[in-house]
Amino acid sequence: MKLYVGLDVGLEETSLCIVDSEGLTVREVKVSTEPEAIRSAVENYADRLDRVGVEASSLGIWLYRELQPAGLPIIVVEARHMRVSLSTMRNKTDRNDARGIAQMMRLGWYRAVHVKNIDMQKMRTLLTNRKLLKRKLIDLENHVRGALRAYGLLVGTVARGAYEARIRELIEHCDPVFVMSIQVMLDVRRALLEGYDRLHRVLLQVVQHDPVCRRLMTVPGVGPVVALSFKVGVDDPHRFTRSRTVGAHFGLTPKRHQSGTSIDFEGHISKQGDISVREALCEAAASLLLRVRKWSALRAWGLRIAKRSSMLCAIAAVARKLACILHRMWINETDFNVGFGAKITQRLRLKPAQ
Repeated sequence: MKLYVGLDVGLEETSLCIVDSEGLTVREVKVSTEPEAIRSAVENYADRLDRVGVEASSLGIWLYRELQPAGLPIIVVEARHMRVSLSTMRNKTDRNDARGIAQMMRLGWYRAVHVKNIDMQKMRTLLTNRKLLKRKLIDLENHVRGALRAYGLLVGTVARGAYEARIRELIEHCDPVFVMSIQVMLDVRRALLEGYDRLHRVLLQVVQHDPVCRRLMTVPGVGPVVALSFKVGVDDPHRFTRSRTVGAHFGLTPKRHQSGTSIDFEGHISKQGDISVREALCEAAASLLLRVRKWSALRAWGLRIAKRSSMLCAIAAVARKLACILHRMWINETDFNVGFGAKITQRLRLKPAQ
């Protein structure tokens, strides 16, 4: 008889539940959140295990990487799908969650998550660390601007390199305590800026030696950060059978709500999937439409959408199409051609209005 295992992972302890094919509980136990402890808890049933389920999380992915090479049929389940399934239980406990996960494995009512390889995970850590330092740097600069504005000291528009000199110039004749507090913030900003610059240089070096990223950067508006973010988000391009599904995977397609015959409408984009990749694609689309001046069929298509709708709708549409184009370039190992689809674009442009 086949057995199914559910793991509810915690920082220190993991609740483990084993059920048989009829849904009866075979074993329930709490073990430490260590791969060896989990292996020891299920080793007596190893020959009958069919599926082992764990919720998608940082610890869950770590356990997957440790247990999957050992021969355990472990599956990482999408957290949003699992949360909806487990919400039907009356009491939420770790024990009940492990039971629910085991039953989901038995019934096959789950959605597996693609686990990226360790190299892509390291690149993702680089991107997230860089983004965090950039966000904190901007927050700190805006905080200093607000603190000075209360005393009538306006920083104005200055380059990042001249920011500290401008602040010191403004506080030169201020109260010593106030000057000291601002100088502390400037010291922290200098450390953040130094760390951000180091991470950015590492990112540029990684992209420079990556042929896939260099190929993706042939698209107008796609820079090093966008190229690396897209590569890390996709990981394996062959897991998508069609390029047009990549945009939907990153939440760039409209969501639809339908009920009966009277309710059927489309809303804004779904915003599902990796938010960092979606933001990178939207930034690339905005750069293509608003900054790039070189003509391309993709830019002309986006500007036509902006003309009849709005620029925000055009950015979302171009971002979705960018995801398809970048994936197809990756699969076919071809560079971007600005004239692709030019004849169709010209024909639509010259078509008289009805």
